[in-house]
Amino acid sequence: MRITYHGHACCSLFTAGGMEILIDPFITGNPQCRQAAADFHPDAILLTHGHNDHLGDALAIARANNAVLIGQVDLLNQLDTQGIDNIAFNLGGSVNVRDAQIHMVAAWHGSSVAREDGKHYGGVACGYVVEDEPHSVYHAGDTALFGDMGTVISRYGLDCALLPIGGFYTMGSADAITAAHWLKAKQVIPMHYNTFPAITVDVAEFARQLEDKTESRAAVLAPGESIQL
Repeated sequence: MRITYHGHACCSLFTAGGMEILIDPFITGNPQCRQAAADFHPDAILLTHGHNDHLGDALAIARANNAVLIGQVDLLNQLDTQGIDNIAFNLGGSVNVRDAQIHMVAAWHGSSVAREDGKHYGGVACGYVVEDEPHSVYHAGDTALFGDMGTVISRYGLDCALLPIGGFYTMGSADAITAAHWLKAKQVIPMHYNTFPAITVDVAEFARQLEDKTESRAAVLAPGESIQL
């Protein structure tokens, strides 16, 4: 599996079968992303919650590429998915999409959808574990630190975890290091930092402390960079 980071919390997973899974496609208006929405051609799109900096260009990209849109059922019920193949499931559920198995796991965060008539309930926020034999990747979405990372999510034997480190809206660097310790992921990709002033952090210091205090290796990726598992 190959993971490409696009800035903020947006990333692409390329599975062994050649499928591309795009997660939280905040492309337009993302000061970190170096690509345009038209540059993406995923087979599937995962949404962790409905905030604009995660929902982003999901509907437009899904329609342009006939991609399946995957998310929490209450969130997808709030979106205009007409003409879009979608899978609306819920926490604890799993779905198979071609060669990948996708598990929806908990996240501690809010979710709402902004429309012209105001903001609407966006279901519960979530994260995902994507398994593509023999690899397993956890995208935490926006979340605070919570104990189920150690008791539930760690059971997947994670090769890589994408964890928010920016603080303010999500857990910060110190809690992300604790999360990495609990998760026992082989590698950690930091995300959701330095996009806005409120979430500015020293990512090099995070990487140093992560490797000093846990068994995980840090994979700090610039937007557009990839790692191969």
